[in-house]
Amino acid sequence: MNLKKSRSVGAASPRNGLGKQDAESRRKRKVAEITQALNRTPVDVAALRRMAISEGGLLSDEIRRQVWPRLLNVSVENIPEQLEPVDRDSNKDFNQVLLDVQRSLRRFPPGMPDEQREGLQEELINIILRVLVKNPQLHYYQGYHDIVVTFLLVLEERLATALVEKLSTHHLRDFMDPTMDNTKHILNYLMPIIERVNPEVYDFMQQAEVGTIFALSWLITWFGHVLSDFRHVVRLYDFFLACHPLMPIYFAAVIVLHREEEVLDCECDMAMMHHLLSRIPEDLPYETLISRAGDLFVQFPPSELARERSQLMAVSTFKDFELASTQQRPDTVLHQRRKEQQQRTLEAQRGTVAVVQPTARRLMRLAVMGLTVALGAAALAVVNSALEWAPKLDLLFP
Repeated sequence: MNLKKSRSVGAASPRNGLGKQDAESRRKRKVAEITQALNRTPVDVAALRRMAISEGGLLSDEIRRQVWPRLLNVSVENIPEQLEPVDRDSNKDFNQVLLDVQRSLRRFPPGMPDEQREGLQEELINIILRVLVKNPQLHYYQGYHDIVVTFLLVLEERLATALVEKLSTHHLRDFMDPTMDNTKHILNYLMPIIERVNPEVYDFMQQAEVGTIFALSWLITWFGHVLSDFRHVVRLYDFFLACHPLMPIYFAAVIVLHREEEVLDCECDMAMMHHLLSRIPEDLPYETLISRAGDLFVQFPPSELARERSQLMAVSTFKDFELASTQQRPDTVLHQRRKEQQQRTLEAQRGTVAVVQPTARRLMRLAVMGLTVALGAAALAVVNSALEWAPKLDLLFP
């Protein structure tokens, strides 16, 4: 296949301490295995998944252009040569998409000429609007462009459009509902995973009442918005595309678990904890974390977590998500809860006790009941999704 030169930098850094010759030998061997899997009839997708998950991922954008479509079951041969024109004037999402894309300068490679970047931003807008027009059941959310730009930089517009559409109707489908209900359900898997692995960290975070809003942008952008090194972004995309759609929440959990000492040393305060967790360190051991996320998925599959936790969600969490669904800005939730904490402290200092009125108590009970019912449906959806999506685990983690 004749491929154009990539406009991004691929993820291919060997582990520290390994000799260059050994690293190059392993790289060549992996490239040969990927090529062999691509040349088989039919293509050996299971082998490609193993290569995408294993250390180093898919190594280069040239390889990604061949493998990513296979991981999403997109037939490159059937993609139209000419893309549909985009009518921006009548599109209800255009203004918001334009604002988000204009703010996405840091997502493009440093040193890229302004003219080239501006051309790519126009293509980015077109891809997003094209997918939304073709699939009216999908709803744009802030952060979607962070995922689309990654595909654009690796694949270019024509191929990126096809893959983004497939991704949007499958892996990202829950994020593109009219409400954030399904996004809430996915975020609600984070704390049960942490509790299973490290109860001390879980208890400390619960005591701080930090919730899970700090991980919202991680989840809905596949970490594209929060990682500054593009190599790390595409390495994670290799991993996520090869796995179950819920794998990003497992990766979010292992980041928190990896930072155990920082979390436990932090002041047990919601604002301080949110500030700490919402900023991802630059020097994370990505290969180690990817391996650990895969292990946790095998140990604690989504269906098990959903079944055990569906009736144990806190009302405060429900309120957090209701606030987040309004503006999708973690700071809004942070400031609101901070004000509530200050009010409770003031009342305590005055020697008063806040009394929950019967009507308020009934509404809280109804809120919990409503959330429980919704989570029951989500649990069923997760089980069905696992049956449809998850490849055999012995193929995923050899």
